[in-house]
Amino acid sequence: MLKGGLGSMMKKAQEMQENMQRIQEELGNKTVTGQAGAGAVEVVMNGHFGCERVIFSDELLSEDKEMIEALIAAAVSDAAKKAQAMSQKEMAAITGGMNLPPGFKMPF
Repeated sequence: MLKGGLGSMMKKAQEMQENMQRIQEELGNKTVTGQAGAGAVEVVMNGHFGCERVIFSDELLSEDKEMIEALIAAAVSDAAKKAQAMSQKEMAAITGGMNLPPGFKMPF
């Protein structure tokens, strides 16, 4: 009896790993947009935290360098928070809410 239960558990763990890998691949194709300065700066980031695009308003160019740098940094941070939340939501759907550490890999 133990052997059958263990086999079933191993199969479920392997299915979970396959689903996690699929979700990780899909996250690379999904994007979020972070903003700062009431939309003066927007950063588009994918689910792998890759910055795909930086967009800023024409009015931003009249600001001083330090202000522009601060707004870009804030928009990147906003996008990263949104990408993290998206990743956690996607992974929670397959892990049943288990709090797995980032980069966790199943032993199969």
